[in-house]
Amino acid sequence: MIAKLLSFSLKNRLFVFITFLLIIAAGIQSFRQLPVDAFPEISPTQVKIILRAPGMAAERVENQVTHPIETELLGIPNQTILRSTTKYGITSITLDFEEGTDIYWARQQVAEKLAAVRDALPAGIQGGLAPMSTPLSEMFMFTVENPDLTLSEKRHLLDWVIRPALRTVEGVADVTNLGGKVRTFQFSPDPIKLSEAKVSLDTIKTRLEEANQVGNLGRVTLGTETFSARVSGRIVELNDLAALSVENTNGDVYRLEQLGEVSLSYLPRFGAITKDGQEAVEGLVVGLKGANAAAVVASVKDKLTQLQSSLPQHTDINVFYNRKGLIDTAIAGISDALMESIVLVIAVLVFFLRNIRASILVSLSIPIAALITFICLRQIGLSANLMSLGGLVIAIGMIVDSSVVITEKVETELNSEKNLPILHKIYRASLSVAPSVVSGTIIIVLVFLPLLTLTGLEGKLFSPVALTIVIAIAASLVTALTLIPALASLMMRPNKRRNKMLERLQASYRVILNSALTHKPLLITGFLVLFGLSALSFIMVGKTFMPTMDEGDIIVQFEKAPTLSLSESIAIDTQVENALLEQVPEIKQIVARTGSDELGLDPMGLNETDVFMELKPRDEWRFDNKQALIDAIREVVSGYPGMNVNVTQPIQMRISEMLTGSTGAVSIKVFGDEMDTLAGLTDEIVASARDVEGAVDVQASVITGAQFLSIVPDMQKLNYYGISKRAFSEFIHSQLSGYSVSEAVNGRIRTPIVFGSQSERSGYQAVTRLNSLTIIAEQGKAVPLNEVATISFEQGPAIIERENSHRYALITTNVENRDVVGFVNELQSLIEQQVELPAGYFVEYGGEFENQARASANLLMVIPVALLLIVILLFTSMGSLGLTAIVLTNIPFALSGGAISLWISGQYMSVPASVGFIALMGVAILNGIVMVSHFEQTKIHFSHLSSLVIAGATDRLRPVLITAITAIFGLIPLLISTGPGSEIQRPLAAVVIGGLVTATLATLLLLPALYQITNRKHYHEQ
Repeated sequence: MIAKLLSFSLKNRLFVFITFLLIIAAGIQSFRQLPVDAFPEISPTQVKIILRAPGMAAERVENQVTHPIETELLGIPNQTILRSTTKYGITSITLDFEEGTDIYWARQQVAEKLAAVRDALPAGIQGGLAPMSTPLSEMFMFTVENPDLTLSEKRHLLDWVIRPALRTVEGVADVTNLGGKVRTFQFSPDPIKLSEAKVSLDTIKTRLEEANQVGNLGRVTLGTETFSARVSGRIVELNDLAALSVENTNGDVYRLEQLGEVSLSYLPRFGAITKDGQEAVEGLVVGLKGANAAAVVASVKDKLTQLQSSLPQHTDINVFYNRKGLIDTAIAGISDALMESIVLVIAVLVFFLRNIRASILVSLSIPIAALITFICLRQIGLSANLMSLGGLVIAIGMIVDSSVVITEKVETELNSEKNLPILHKIYRASLSVAPSVVSGTIIIVLVFLPLLTLTGLEGKLFSPVALTIVIAIAASLVTALTLIPALASLMMRPNKRRNKMLERLQASYRVILNSALTHKPLLITGFLVLFGLSALSFIMVGKTFMPTMDEGDIIVQFEKAPTLSLSESIAIDTQVENALLEQVPEIKQIVARTGSDELGLDPMGLNETDVFMELKPRDEWRFDNKQALIDAIREVVSGYPGMNVNVTQPIQMRISEMLTGSTGAVSIKVFGDEMDTLAGLTDEIVASARDVEGAVDVQASVITGAQFLSIVPDMQKLNYYGISKRAFSEFIHSQLSGYSVSEAVNGRIRTPIVFGSQSERSGYQAVTRLNSLTIIAEQGKAVPLNEVATISFEQGPAIIERENSHRYALITTNVENRDVVGFVNELQSLIEQQVELPAGYFVEYGGEFENQARASANLLMVIPVALLLIVILLFTSMGSLGLTAIVLTNIPFALSGGAISLWISGQYMSVPASVGFIALMGVAILNGIVMVSHFEQTKIHFSHLSSLVIAGATDRLRPVLITAITAIFGLIPLLISTGPGSEIQRPLAAVVIGGLVTATLATLLLLPALYQITNRKHYHEQ
């Protein structure tokens, strides 16, 4: 098959050239159309339910809402984990499914189970399935600034001008509006006036609902025309609401404004936005799953520019988070590394080949393989991101391997004295090395296949890397077997000029190799010592899941006392913001989000705040690194005790929340039933964790200490006064916060009509005046609230977290200046010694530690399988178990250099480093095949084994060095780069570069010695 392919390519060169020109054109077009993002899509198949249960304490929500739903959901197949967070008045239930599960099927299953249990839930439950979103969905954030507008006016502008315009942008799933005050038309009933007018609250509520309806009355025919008839008269302005007529049972009619206060107000606030110490209004653009993030952000910015002229004077759209900034920086960094790698590889080719035509010929394989890779990525649906482009950079050195071997052999054949046509010489040269090139490429593909089996976050991140490498190497093989021979027939000619540099290099190598073969025991001992040192280095190297990527911006999360009011929470936030801006000049601006939006469909409480910090350019910093800046921020925040604090980054925070439900690098879950016991255990574990070296931001969720206002009605008295339980609940609701009963429509602007009191100036907001409230019974009779109900304070859990239907308490911590695995091992030992767990209580460790353990287990399971396949393939191609063993000897010594390099560079053993070790195995085996297969091909020309080994190794010196040095030079840009994503690529580059050094030494010195030892009996040494 290989012979036929080579023959066809040389006989039909014009066809080959036209085909590759079409491939180049398709590749350029695919590159232009590739979606661009900072990361690949990393979200699992996940469905979330968020339900509000107004007025219900956390334990009651758990018993009556969370538990029944969880019981129903446990019957859904293919699920991996079910967890929930329950707080006062809200529950958030998250269900993760196995990899590959269709998200729409999963949502349908969850929706059906939720519908089945919905009738069994208490009345008044609101919410349902949360929208589909990913950690990368939040692409663009901005605040609306205008000194001439109030908070309410800014929010109105955002709701009805800016948001509708941005929703039309392609790729935008939604625009979430936060902060400010949502305007309402409010009617606050006056109990005295209602009693005098003998009008009940139900009567007013029914009238409000009826008065705002528009009905179709059918059609009316007048002459030759037909007209539709309708009832109009909807409430449009506040005056329409004030003039609404209400009739009592005696037929007396009153205007609504005669029965209470009609005013402009705002919806109850479940959160707020502050910017640089002042309340603000924020817009958050959420992108569709799989959308081209760079294109979406660019379109959003264009739309905002178009809108600017229609906005009120002095209005400024202040963008404080722009995903495109991270994308541009990350892609620019990896693109620079890619170009630098290409330039360095070409320089190496020119240096070693000393033939411009041959160097150009080999170099052509790089852009062609890259363009074919772009075509495949486009068809598969992957984006151009840090990981996929990083895979291309890693593959640069390997892309040229096939072309180098074939071109080098063609050059040698053309310079031979054989009197054959050029095409025939090229065919013979290519065919002689093609089998080893093909088997070597297949082996490299097999080496990277284990990465495609990774699951979880590591699988989502590194599968694109492996896929890109496999595609690029396969493309380079096809190019080497088709285009390279065809172009060689036009570009390459016999070159009688001596390569003096190569000759000197070969002469020096012969001396060294001869000495090594003479002192084989010393040579083998030296490599065994190297292996021992690497084993020691590997033991000393720490282990972690993934280096933290620098996203540029910082988020600091606050968790305060669970009973804190919104106003007090905002006051604390503004104090911290002002202190940070004053004491940390590296911060450009701060935007903080407290709680949730007006819908309240977010488990963030009024006591929880995410503080987003946009930083100035690094050349304006006082510090040399970001860690020093984070330490300065922690020092400022430490001046405000009584808060749990966690430092993270935007995407990092969302990924952690999505995957583990927590935001720390390490999470400790204590499972048990009693909340007070869990609270005591968390205090003990927090104390232990703070004693472990490297622990920062140690915190435990505040699970107890919440206070609730309990209003318990006396049902006998309610029945006596003719007050239903529903009417009683609605009355309390209306007096404490109010609720929407309808909406006023004025064009496209919709204003909620609220029944009750929501104004901060209302005296009913004060708990001390609850006893003075008067409830309106039938016939408008006023009844004191304290006569029909008992009002008191109760304590209960602030938060109840569950996993697979079991309660747990959560402790989180970040880790600095040490590896995560070593930290967790020490922490685990300390907890076992210091914390005594009651019967039925147990501890689990998660976060990055859990991810690292899963990734290690997966790799340890699949890498041996891949190695077995490689052994089978090597044995099949070489026909000798001994030769196969010689080639495989390269692997441990390649890994030795990687381990030592990892230790010297101060990097940790992580998933990227594991990818580097996997890449090393492929290159080491390829070099071994090139060397040993050449020995086997040329042994018939030698009668002495030593002559065979020295001559054969000298012949293969150039391709082995080119393979190794091109790979090393291709990775040097990744090793020294400093942009976003370099943290992930650097361990990989360090491992491969160090491993290639020892692998090359083993290929050039150890393999010839082992070949001589194993084949000595077949030769008679003179």
